[in-house]
Amino acid sequence: MKEYLDLVKDVIGEGHLRPNRTGVNAFSVFGKHLEIKNINEGFPLLTTKFVSFNSIKAELLWFLSGDSNVQFLHDRNCTIWDDWANEDGDLGKIYGYQWRKAEKFVNGKIEHVDQISNLIEGIKNDPSSRRLIVNSWNVCNLDEMALPPCHTFFQVYASFTSISLQVYQRSADLFLGVPFNIASYALLLCMLAQVTGRIPDRLLFTFGDIHIYSNHYKQMITQLQRAPFYRPKLVLNPDIKDIFKFQMDDIKLENYTHHPKLTGEVAV
Repeated sequence: MKEYLDLVKDVIGEGHLRPNRTGVNAFSVFGKHLEIKNINEGFPLLTTKFVSFNSIKAELLWFLSGDSNVQFLHDRNCTIWDDWANEDGDLGKIYGYQWRKAEKFVNGKIEHVDQISNLIEGIKNDPSSRRLIVNSWNVCNLDEMALPPCHTFFQVYASFTSISLQVYQRSADLFLGVPFNIASYALLLCMLAQVTGRIPDRLLFTFGDIHIYSNHYKQMITQLQRAPFYRPKLVLNPDIKDIFKFQMDDIKLENYTHHPKLTGEVAV
C-alpha cells in the first residue's frame, strides 16, 4: 500500500527519538495525514507483510457488540488484547463500551447512549449532518479503561450514494498498530455502507503522535524494500442489513497476496 509506505518514509525522515511511557524509545512525528481512495475497488490490507484479517474482523465485531472482555476474542481465536486484560479478562470501559453504552447523567442517574445505532440512523435520515461522530475518548471513564483509546473518535461524511470515514488517532504505532487500524476502519466503513445502502468511498486518518519504536526500525526498512501487491477483495454477506448481525463467516477476504510475516514486540 503506497500510502502507508509513504507515511513510513516521512516518519523515518522527519522523526526524532523520544522517550515515552512504555520504556521503548520511538522515532516520533506529530501531525500526519493519510488518505486511501476508492475503498470499494480494493481492500487496504497491508501486503508488504502479513496482517491477520481474522484478528481484525474479530476485534471489530467485539467493539460493535459493546463487549469489553477478551473471552469474546478468544472464542474467535484472537488474543491481541490479552496483554492489557485483568485476571478476569476484562478491559473496562474501552471502545466497545463507549461505542454502544456511552454514559450520560440524567436526573442524577446514568443512562447509556448507543453511538453506533445513532450514527446509522443519522446516515440514513440526515446524511448531510456534520454531527455523524462516534467518540471513544470519554474523559469521565478514562480511569476505568485498561488503555485509553488511541483512535479517539471518527466522523462519517455521507451523501445519498456514498460514504467516507475519517479517524483521529492520538497515538499511532506505525509498525504494529496502524496497518491494523487502517484495515479495521476500512472494514467498518464497508459494513456501514452496506447497511445504509451506499458505496464506500474514502478512508482518512489524522494522526497526532505517530511513531516507530526503535525495536521495529529494521522491520520498517525491510518493508520499504518490498514492492506492494494489489489490494485484496473484501466480500461481505449481501444479506446482512443490520450491522449488529454480522458474524465472522459473513466477512471474507479474497486474493490476499502478501510478503512474509514480520514480527515485533508490542510496547505495553
